[in-house]
Amino acid sequence: MNYNWSDKTILIAEDIDANFLFLEKILQDTRVKIIRAINGKEAIDIYKNNQNIDLILMDIRMPEIDGFDATKEIKKINNNVPIVVETAYNIENGKKMGKESGCDDYIVKPININKLIAVINKFI
Repeated sequence: MNYNWSDKTILIAEDIDANFLFLEKILQDTRVKIIRAINGKEAIDIYKNNQNIDLILMDIRMPEIDGFDATKEIKKINNNVPIVVETAYNIENGKKMGKESGCDDYIVKPININKLIAVINKFI
């Protein structure tokens, strides 16, 4: 499928370079603008200064502030921004913790490319 998200911006909060590069490569053909945060604190700060972000992909395990706590803080700024968490937790536990933090959806690692694109497309 061909997606054109050239007028959209996604914040990817991911501390591991290989994981970020994987996500960036998956999204490359969509032409979406990508901003990277390397920890939860940076994700919060970036969102505070750029609320034109259309969607946030949030890794759960990050330094300084984890993805669940970063999601809670970002949702205090704008409860309507879609946040999709990436989790390696078991499905039920990750889903429950994600909902409690305010995430809108979740992707289980290892990431299925088609599932990721479908989830993003649902919100963009």
